[in-house]
Amino acid sequence: MKRTTDEQLADIAQEFVRQNKSKRRWRIIFGLLFVGYLSFIFYVNVSESGILEVVLKKESPFVAEVVLSGTIQNSGSIDADEAIELLRSAFESENAEAVILRINSPGGSPVQSSRIYKAIVRFKKQFDKKIYVVVEDVCASGCYYIVSAADEIYADESSIIGSIGVVMSSFGAVDAIKKLGIKRRLYTAGKYKGLLDSFSPEDEKTLIHIQTNILDKSHKNFIDAVKAGRGDRLSKHKDLFTGLIWLGQDANKLGLIDGIADANYIAKHIIGIDSRILFEKEKTLLEQLTEASVKGAALAIGDKLTFQNLIGSLQ
Repeated sequence: MKRTTDEQLADIAQEFVRQNKSKRRWRIIFGLLFVGYLSFIFYVNVSESGILEVVLKKESPFVAEVVLSGTIQNSGSIDADEAIELLRSAFESENAEAVILRINSPGGSPVQSSRIYKAIVRFKKQFDKKIYVVVEDVCASGCYYIVSAADEIYADESSIIGSIGVVMSSFGAVDAIKKLGIKRRLYTAGKYKGLLDSFSPEDEKTLIHIQTNILDKSHKNFIDAVKAGRGDRLSKHKDLFTGLIWLGQDANKLGLIDGIADANYIAKHIIGIDSRILFEKEKTLLEQLTEASVKGAALAIGDKLTFQNLIGSLQ
């Protein structure tokens, strides 16, 4: 039976509506799945971060634990502005009885280190609270500059401590470019403007200036800060300020630290409060989502392996 044009158009319209309904249905399904995924990530984040627990803890006395890790430099892992803000938040928390600074750093900028050091000294006086440092793997150079402002410093027996010194490095390629037949052309306004140029011969007066007015003075600032912070606890060891490093067990004997302990021990047995709240650098949304996804996957894999092991044991 031959269908009329109107009937054919009606069929086409019905098919178009049906396909649109199908597409809309799938969009709704994918939308719900996406919302469910975000909800799962939010749940993992809340569970792992313990937001509700933190809110409840802040209503009673606790220990504020600041975490700093990485190289000390402007806009780096440990940036003075960010570190000082974290420390300020910890010190000014009403029910925080004391502050623990848990730190892990090989050092970095002397300026950034000095700023954090001075901030700790200022906050101790302003808020009348003690700060205890716990060193993790390493606390060298600028890191030790910072922690010497603390009331007490603790570490592991195998933590690396010290490196109280200043370094400035470069390289010289004068002979190399000479062999290649390359001539250095350096134009300056100011006799010593090119003093660190690697392709120009070293000048004795410049070397004396850098050693005397940059390195030695920076080193003296470092030593003065350490002596002001540690006082009579420092030993008279001849190599204390030479830039050497020591393990925690030896740093303890030299007076660079006050003992061997972790944050948990300090909170419980020295401060006398078991409850701790972390103050650490905020992560970006992308970092939070990525971390939550990884944790979620790890939990799922772990549960699956546990289940398989259990079944294997039962069999």
